[in-house]
Amino acid sequence: MSTATGESGDRTAARGDARTAVRAGLAACGAMAAVGSSFAVLDGIRDYPAAGGQALRYTLGALILAAIARGRIGRPRRTELVRLTLLAATGLAAFNLLVLAAEASMDPGSVGVVVATVPVLLALAGPLQAGRRPQPRVIAAGAMVAAGAAAVQGLGGDVTVAGLAAALGALACEAAFSLLAAPLLSTLGPVSVSTWAVGLAVPMLAVLALLTGGPADAFPAPTLSEVAALAWLAAVVTALAFVLWYSAVRALGVERAGLFAGVLPVAALLCAAALGDSELTAGRVAGVLAVAAGIAAGLSVGRRSRASSSPSRT
Repeated sequence: MSTATGESGDRTAARGDARTAVRAGLAACGAMAAVGSSFAVLDGIRDYPAAGGQALRYTLGALILAAIARGRIGRPRRTELVRLTLLAATGLAAFNLLVLAAEASMDPGSVGVVVATVPVLLALAGPLQAGRRPQPRVIAAGAMVAAGAAAVQGLGGDVTVAGLAAALGALACEAAFSLLAAPLLSTLGPVSVSTWAVGLAVPMLAVLALLTGGPADAFPAPTLSEVAALAWLAAVVTALAFVLWYSAVRALGVERAGLFAGVLPVAALLCAAALGDSELTAGRVAGVLAVAAGIAAGLSVGRRSRASSSPSRT
């Protein structure tokens, strides 16, 4: 009787884990699809000052997140506030500016290929941060996702030293966006972490905008198209995407959630193809399939490892 009861409990727990993984995977895909949609609206703010535009985007995003939280924003301890400040400085402010700097001297596709290796970095750093050994099969799955993402984006022009340095900096900041947030999600939750990080990034970017452009040039009056683009970036690419992503990180862990970063170039490709700005070549379709296969392989490693760690019942 105890054996049957134990096996039934294992099956119930396994089904619960599977449902959680599916919900978290959908959240991660939704987050990356939202971020991927940004490429369709970035032209709308191409002429707006970069730091000033990001400051306005995050200001509106913080207001939206505060409204979602309905005033129930967790109050971080001092050490948590330090971590949130580092998260805002690296994963938000520095990441955006480093990507712009990299694309100024190197093809955007090449920049994307460098940043797309983040699943491998998270597969290594995530477990180490949690005091665990990295799983080789998750690392291999991350490499498959990164290779697929590279095929989707494609390498463009020459790779410059300055552009590569900025792209590697953006890669580190992209990893920090998840690594610095992960320990906070169990206590503060995805909405509070997102709200604090976005809010803390605003003064950083505002000061930078004023230092580089002066009061008159830092925040010029936006046009209607710029307002629309900034609103989309704030509501969808910031508020919605951040909460979805951090929900996935909390449920799956950094290394497995990181695999879904490969969905970003896929979503960007599909948006561009829908708008007639890109085409679905055989190489890119193969890249999409490699991303999907890598994600599936990485998630299956997680399920197998949990099943093997369950105590046997006789």
